[in-house]
This record gives sequence, structure tokens and C-alpha cells, in this order.
Amino acid sequence: MPVADAFSEVAARVRNWGRWGAEDELGTLNLIDDAARRRAAGAVVSGQAFALGLPLSAAEGIQAGFIEGRTNPSRTMIQVNLPLSPDPEWICASEDVLTLATQCATHWDALAHVSYGGVIYNGYPASSVSEDGAARCGIHRLQTVIGCGVLLDVARAKGLDVLEPGYPIMPDDLDAASALANVEVEPGDIVLVRTGQMVHLAPDRRNLIAYTWPSPGLTIETAEWFRARDVAAVATDTLVFEVFPTQYEDIYLPVHLLHLVEMGLTQGQNWVLDPLAEACAADGRYRFLLDATPMPLTEGLGSPLNPVALR
Repeated sequence: MPVADAFSEVAARVRNWGRWGAEDELGTLNLIDDAARRRAAGAVVSGQAFALGLPLSAAEGIQAGFIEGRTNPSRTMIQVNLPLSPDPEWICASEDVLTLATQCATHWDALAHVSYGGVIYNGYPASSVSEDGAARCGIHRLQTVIGCGVLLDVARAKGLDVLEPGYPIMPDDLDAASALANVEVEPGDIVLVRTGQMVHLAPDRRNLIAYTWPSPGLTIETAEWFRARDVAAVATDTLVFEVFPTQYEDIYLPVHLLHLVEMGLTQGQNWVLDPLAEACAADGRYRFLLDATPMPLTEGLGSPLNPVALR
């Protein structure tokens, strides 16, 4: 299948291969330097903290079977008040085991998560991912992800609680959300894009199908917007990340390929942004310190998260 011209042209303009050296496996996270972290610390005013991760349980899981093998979290007890000494009235212990897909809830994708044309980010062969995991560009390369977060509330900028199903977010939408927030996205910023899609996970109207498909999301055109501003990472409050059904019939999930393969731009899905958005709208502060460091899962293709925004 020939690659759509619209995709190929953007891919050539946003490619970051070799920008940080032939051996680079971090991509745009290289842009979070000491100055970017100091800027993040300066954004803390009130000390309010917001956890941005979904709960991890089978009952609250968001996977509806669309992605093969991506299972909801399952927690099993392996010890229940087990005596650890001869005296059963002395010390006892309880422990459990968690089983989950690394991308089943709030998460980052590793740069090795997707490939096309036989390559992943920076031109490494797709064969560097094997049954053993990601020998190149695995999630363990992200040792710290702490920087300045910026919320771009696209839904609020359009006067909506949630974007229309399948709405394609374009650069003009990101400009409008930046204007609403009165911010200029700076190099090394971590951008959180709110669509309002989490409304479908509210307990009183929980609908996993509506949450999953059709879904608003980012488009091919926005890749150049992020590249021009040297954004370090992007996360959304949707399952697919990009607009779904896909933007063009002849190319599937093009934004994944542009971000992860061409740009080395770490992307995240299923981030809980509504409470943070309410606080930002209340006082007009849309910048914050964001700690979104993944689990150090060696050669992993993604990592569950509980990111924390500190305002």
C-alpha cells in the first residue's frame, strides 16, 4: 500500500533522526533540560496536586477487547494475614500480585511501540524488538520525566464539555487552546491535550464503546505544530490518542508513526485531565510542574503511570 502523500510530506519535515546523535533512544525528551525543569518548578504557586492516572482494577478497567491481549488489571492475593513468626499473634503479612497490560490504562508509549517500513525511531531496525522486548528505545530509557506541563483544553476553548465523536483536532484548535490558556508552548514543555472524552467513564454513564470509538484526537497536521515548538511529550485523555476512525482511509494510525517513529515524540493515552482542567480554568494558570516518570520496566514497550501535576 503506498503511503499517503500527506503523511510522507509531513514525515520528511518533522523527522528528528540523528538530531541527538546516531545512538539516541530518547527522542524529544532530550529537550527537558535543567532550564526546563527550573521553569517547571517556577510554575508551582498554590501547591495543589492532581493525580492524573486512572484507577487500576478489573472493575474500573477501560479495555473492551478491541486490542488483542491488552487486558485490564487483575489483582490477586498471595498472602492474607500470614504469620511470619512462631507466634501467630505477633507479626503477620498480607501481599498481592498485579497482572496488567502495560498500556491498559494511563500510560506512556515507548518509542519502540510502533514501526513502519521495517524501522523504529532513529532508524533502528524493527527487529530490535523481539520476544525479549525492546533492545532499542524501550521505556526504561525514560529514567526521569519531570518537566513543565501545559494543559491545552481544546474542548473548553470550543465552549464544549467534550468534543464531538471523531472530531479531528487541527493546529487552529491548539492555537485556540493556547490563547485560552494565555500560554506560549516552549521547548521542552510536556503538552496535555484535553478533549473531554473521559466523560464516558463517569460512573453514572460509563460506556466503554463511546469512550473508545469514535474518538476525537490529534491529526497529521498537528505533528508540525508540536515539532515547531519543540514539545518534549504529548498526552491526551483518549484511548487512541489520534482521531479515530483514522484520518485517512489509506493509512492507519499515522499520528502514532509521525510521533513515535519520525519525531521520537513520547505520547501518552488515557490521562485523567478533567479535575486539573477545572482548576486551571478557575484561576487561569495552565502551567504546572509535571512528574510523569514511568516504571523502570527494562525493555518495556510502555508503562502504566500515575502522573502528578503540581500547581
